[in-house]
Amino acid sequence: MPHQKRATEKPRLRPLRRFSENGEERLEILDQTCLPYRKYWQRLESLKEVIFAIQHMQVRGAPLIGVVAAYGLALGLGANASDRSMNAAVAALGATRPTAVNLAWALDRMGRRLYPLPVAERAAAAWREADAIAEEDALQNRAIGEHGLKLLQAILAAKPKSGRDNTLQLMTHCNAGWLATVEHGTALSPVYVGREAGLRAHVWVSETRPRNQGLLTAWELFEAGIPHTLIADNAAGLLLLQGRVDAVIVGADRIAANGDVANKVGTSLKALAARYCGIPFYVAAPGSTLDFAAATGRDIPLEIRDDDEMRFVYGQDKSGERGKLQQINDASAIYNPAFDVTPAECITAIITERGVCAPNAAALAALFPQKAGGDHA
Repeated sequence: MPHQKRATEKPRLRPLRRFSENGEERLEILDQTCLPYRKYWQRLESLKEVIFAIQHMQVRGAPLIGVVAAYGLALGLGANASDRSMNAAVAALGATRPTAVNLAWALDRMGRRLYPLPVAERAAAAWREADAIAEEDALQNRAIGEHGLKLLQAILAAKPKSGRDNTLQLMTHCNAGWLATVEHGTALSPVYVGREAGLRAHVWVSETRPRNQGLLTAWELFEAGIPHTLIADNAAGLLLLQGRVDAVIVGADRIAANGDVANKVGTSLKALAARYCGIPFYVAAPGSTLDFAAATGRDIPLEIRDDDEMRFVYGQDKSGERGKLQQINDASAIYNPAFDVTPAECITAIITERGVCAPNAAALAALFPQKAGGDHA
């Protein structure tokens, strides 16, 4: 595992930083496996280290995975930028996390930019293209927040006023904040943009076992000073039935052409409960998460992760030491899917950087006609 160094500064609202040092291009990531206990900046100096970081979820979240993979390709081409080397690097990076389509999208974009160039020009061009992908992600996520805020403001305006507390009650699952993107986040972007606009919101944060990415959401919201409450995954249905949630908003790892959405496992349960209760269920994602080659959710590959993620639990004791405890015997069978698919009919709307649309093929194609026509840009 690559060497870690303790962060000595308060992190910006970006989980990665790219800089030059002694004439060499460098990349560091905020190691999410250390959160919420410690903040570490992890330096990535090779293609191999980037592959490790993605596979072991030191970086996670579909948009961020795509960006880091683009930088990983740039690192790899610094040693060898031949076609053969590029092919091997793209294949290795593409195999790290199969469900998040942003990974394949970013690598495809890098390839279309780099393969036509002379070998000697590829490495420098790779860094420039990866930078462009990163900056575009930040701008797109900000736009998602602005479009999503209009929906949230409308829900709050229609909400019966009860006493002095005029607060929007939101529920989310997994982590789709700035830790999962370059900046702003997807599902949490309307919350952050809303805070700037004076929106009063409280977020019910689902813990999202077994990786507990909800703890990352709680950490983000705490750092930002946004009211929130962490809940057990199984408490979500109760809150929805009790009428204590005004809307559910989640991110996505891949959206099929018909509007079916693959996201962190447990998302579909919240969508089904929200539909039964008549609560709006929104999906926030950039256009790079759309996969028109997948006709429906049945065509989306769902990653199955290692049994040990469920067999062991991790935490920090009173002395500050991190450790793991085994919670089930070695002989018990375990099934650990990382994602599930929420049917389009359970989704109220999809929030993108280009606007809000219905979760169906016609609406998605109208918003992203180039992608629907086979243009992957």
